[in-house]
Amino acid sequence: MDLQLLLALVLGIGTIIFLVLRTRIDAFVALLIAALVTGFVAGSPPIETIGSMTTGFGNTLASIGIVIGLGVAIGKILEVSGAADALAKKFVKALGRGREHWAMAGTGAVVSIPVFCDSGFVIMNPLARSIARRLQGRYVTLALALGCGMTLTHHLVPPTPGPLGVAGILGADLGGLILAGLVFTLALLPIVILYAAWMGPKLESELDDEVRQEVYGHATVGATGHSAGVGTATLDRPEPVVDEAPVHQLGDPPAGEKPHTISFGLAALPLLVPLVLIVLNTVGAAIDRNNQGVLSPDAEYTPANWAEVLAFIGHPVVALIIGIVLAVYVLLPRWTPRKQVHHWMAEAAGSAGLIILITGAGGALGQVLRDSGVGDALAEAIADLSLPGVLVPFFIASLVRVAQGSGTVAMITAASVSAPLVVGLDLSPLAAALACCAGSMVFSYFNDSYFWVVTRFTGLSGTAALRGWSGITTAVWLGSLPLVLIAGAVL
Repeated sequence: MDLQLLLALVLGIGTIIFLVLRTRIDAFVALLIAALVTGFVAGSPPIETIGSMTTGFGNTLASIGIVIGLGVAIGKILEVSGAADALAKKFVKALGRGREHWAMAGTGAVVSIPVFCDSGFVIMNPLARSIARRLQGRYVTLALALGCGMTLTHHLVPPTPGPLGVAGILGADLGGLILAGLVFTLALLPIVILYAAWMGPKLESELDDEVRQEVYGHATVGATGHSAGVGTATLDRPEPVVDEAPVHQLGDPPAGEKPHTISFGLAALPLLVPLVLIVLNTVGAAIDRNNQGVLSPDAEYTPANWAEVLAFIGHPVVALIIGIVLAVYVLLPRWTPRKQVHHWMAEAAGSAGLIILITGAGGALGQVLRDSGVGDALAEAIADLSLPGVLVPFFIASLVRVAQGSGTVAMITAASVSAPLVVGLDLSPLAAALACCAGSMVFSYFNDSYFWVVTRFTGLSGTAALRGWSGITTAVWLGSLPLVLIAGAVL
């Protein structure tokens, strides 16, 4: 590998780590400075580096910026109306004490099959917060389990774009990849749950004060991860409260109006409707493409009218707009003042702003790393090593992921580099595809936009973010290694 590109990668990563952990510079500015350092050391013209940064920033926010804003707004209405609390009450009753993180991991894995994990985490995080509020602890455990459950299927199970692209490049059977990806997911879910249960309590005391206040109110959380009200002893085994009325911020109803209560079905509508619409879009597009048959290379794909309708209403932006309209008009009582609703929306926009900026800056750094050639150079270097056949695409995907942050780009790059090698390595396309997808899960950190979504919503920063989120993604990556070796041997 070109030593200049290697130095660019090392100095870029080192800049982020130093600025975030050792200076007063926040993550947003640190990411932008690291992008400039990387481009300069890699030898990219300064103007091209700036162009890469703005392109990466814009492309990232084009796909997730509006979704974050709308998702935070839905979460705010769920919170103030008591809907999130009603959902948590139902979950706690159904699952029983001690199993909530299993439910979060499983829910995340299911939701992220048709929905980008960034969008899915934003939509489902209010539920994790409300369950933690009722348990008076364990928020970090629940958030890590939810986020990494989504990571598994986002990386392993079509129809998410990465696995779909890998299957197409390598010629792997799509049905086989779906089944094998589900098997990998089921095998790796216990690792997600065990790591979250082990690390979550250790990081509970590291929560950002603002997030702690949003999740637990005026409670304080000790090192055990449990919380207690001011002036009370910390609880050793908190019992979830499941029979009290939903907590909300609507105030008392005017004379003649009934007290505000929300059923589980109504509370779930602003969450379920957007998710169902997005799923219908994904399924409808797949069915319509199948009906089109095998197209010639020069043929243009034209979706049917019904598929175009589903593509519109099932787009994450439109689906979440429908979700916020439902939240405002279904969850809030008719006597809620318009000014108060606008105030809540403004609060949501304020909390979403920094998350959006940091997420975009992560995309800017990733684009500079891609345009500078660091990812391609790493892929070519690992392809030249003497490794078991199935580990070549696995480690190519891993190194590209570390270099530029995007799991989708990492697995697509690994598939592109590995495609000419599959026959020579005596490797089946399906095994190679699984290796590409699994290898791309490694060590999500500063240059991954999903890192910032999860850690900022969870309230972790610095070393706590690395121990929690980077650690759990690396744990599932390590857990996937023997599965990849088995796949290489039997498929």
